[in-house]
Amino acid sequence: MGAMGTCTLGILSDIHYAAAAAQARGPDFELRVLPNPIARAFGRFYLHYIWLREPLRKNHLLDEFLEQAAGFDYVIANGDYSCNTPFVGVSDDAACQSVVECIGKLRHRFGARLRVNYGDHELGKLPMFGASGGLRLASWRRAREEVGLDPFWRLEIGRYVLIGFVSSLVALPSCGADMLPAERPEWERLREEHLAEIRRAFDALQPGQRVLLFCHDPTALPYLWREESVRVKLLQVEQTIIGHLHTNLLLWKSRLLAGMPPVRFLGHTVARLSSALNQARYWRPFNVRLCPALAGVELLKDGGYCTLELDPEARQPSRFRFHRLYWS
Repeated sequence: MGAMGTCTLGILSDIHYAAAAAQARGPDFELRVLPNPIARAFGRFYLHYIWLREPLRKNHLLDEFLEQAAGFDYVIANGDYSCNTPFVGVSDDAACQSVVECIGKLRHRFGARLRVNYGDHELGKLPMFGASGGLRLASWRRAREEVGLDPFWRLEIGRYVLIGFVSSLVALPSCGADMLPAERPEWERLREEHLAEIRRAFDALQPGQRVLLFCHDPTALPYLWREESVRVKLLQVEQTIIGHLHTNLLLWKSRLLAGMPPVRFLGHTVARLSSALNQARYWRPFNVRLCPALAGVELLKDGGYCTLELDPEARQPSRFRFHRLYWS
């Protein structure tokens, strides 16, 4: 514990580490799934000048975080540890190697003080451009058995209860295009088990406890809001820390555009993003705060990590701060 009995959490998200096998696939892996030259040209412009030009060459940012990470009582990693180059999660050997190396560095540095959340890259997802890949049960099994990721975790620090869950499972109804038809029943079973675990955690909350939620993808929050066990305890949720959006610019736009009709004519990824923005009005009661990607986005180079200072006795609200990592 720090001065005056405070507890400091270090939070990082969307590390997108690339092991050697992933780097060997080259920087334009997201464009190779686009047969249409016009779409490929637009995708190249967007990725190179707005999103992230060289996603496979940002490993040094994790090392910079580890160098700066002194004095943390706990560290929470909030998902997306690989670049998911084949888009099917850790069922791919290169993606799995990337996740194992990335989380291995975190475990070596922080040991039992580390808590690790799932991101969508661990389980597979359709790429920003193109329609190959998606959720794979083989990735779910490998993430649990080989990487050692727990789908649900709970940590008590005084009057605070920290809860981490798998956003991809909670938001499964929005992932219909990502699932193989033969795998859908098992995914739905896993979702029901996961929701039951979340319900039990909220049902067990005592009136004086405060909750810090850790959720990679905020698409899950509207579905969580529908759960009565969660909804009746929302006043106890002090903050919900998300990742996935990479930049606070997207978080700001999400709030600005909340409630607008979803766009359905510019492809799968844009339709999903538009639908998520439409649901952003449900984020408000969760008191959402974004932990950006370590690299941020190319346009702003606004990446970094966050800290959360809390008083275990909850005599004052927890203090959320962003710490920028600079890169060229």
